[in-house]
Amino acid sequence: MNQSNKQATSIMVRVIEKARENATKGGGPFAAAVVRGDEIVSLVANSVWFDTDPTAHAEVNAIRQATAKLGTIDLSDCELYTSCEPCPMCFGAIYWARLNKVYFAANRADAAQAGFDDDLIYREIVLPHPDRKINFENMSVESRLIPFQTWNNNPDKNQY
Repeated sequence: MNQSNKQATSIMVRVIEKARENATKGGGPFAAAVVRGDEIVSLVANSVWFDTDPTAHAEVNAIRQATAKLGTIDLSDCELYTSCEPCPMCFGAIYWARLNKVYFAANRADAAQAGFDDDLIYREIVLPHPDRKINFENMSVESRLIPFQTWNNNPDKNQY
């Protein structure tokens, strides 16, 4: 095993241990780290129950901590290590943060066996709005495009 593989394995072992520790405290069995070069920028666990926040998944928490620490929303020079394959929400956050690469340990089938089944969301997202378990209704309000027009006309806007 070369040095970079040893380092990647070492980081993943730390992520998995963080997830295990979190599970012993009543939290979700998930953890994630954002790594830039040789530096672990953030290493955190899922805090859904601790924060009473269904979006406080490990990957989202790691991204939030890393962007705050680095002062940027662009993590394209970083990699994410996560104890489990990301759910659809975290998948989206990873793309919004522009992470360079994602390493995951357990896969979503492993998570489903433990009661964390993301397949419902994966199936729902491609359905027409009225066919989803939670109905999504598009409201065609006349002013709906004004925020986008304002954005496009703002010369000082931050590019995503």
